Amino acid sequence: MNHKNKNNHLGRKYGHRKSLLSNIASSLIKKKRIFTTLAKAKTLRKYIEPIITKSKINTIHSKRNIFSYLKDKEAVSELFKDTFHKVRERSGGYTRIIKTGFRFGDQASYSLIEFVDFNEIYTSKKRVKSIRRSRKKHSSNNNNE
Repeated sequence: MNHKNKNNHLGRKYGHRKSLLSNIASSLIKKKRIFTTLAKAKTLRKYIEPIITKSKINTIHSKRNIFSYLKDKEAVSELFKDTFHKVRERSGGYTRIIKTGFRFGDQASYSLIEFVDFNEIYTSKKRVKSIRRSRKKHSSNNNNE
């Protein structure tokens, strides 16, 4: 049974998992989107969303707290720049996971994880309206007269 097991340990011990998530999170902050396995992406979402919530408060204390998670000065400074202003305005749900298929080598399910506000396709103001067509009821029963 899998009761009370909320964390995916990713087949690694605590120190390795902590450094893996720290490195992937700093890569995501720098590049805005990365490709990784689905299990790592889901675990990364739970790891990085509280960090982004903490970055809403622009103080030295919050920068030091975030640095204790990320261990990367460039990623922390990128997180507090004006480019992340749109991300900080959101109330939650900062990342999006898109399944892209399977990895060639071992057939692990592969996915793209990205920040929601940095995708130009989804955030463009100009959206195409879908045409709604009403279904006409065909009276096939009336032809039996």
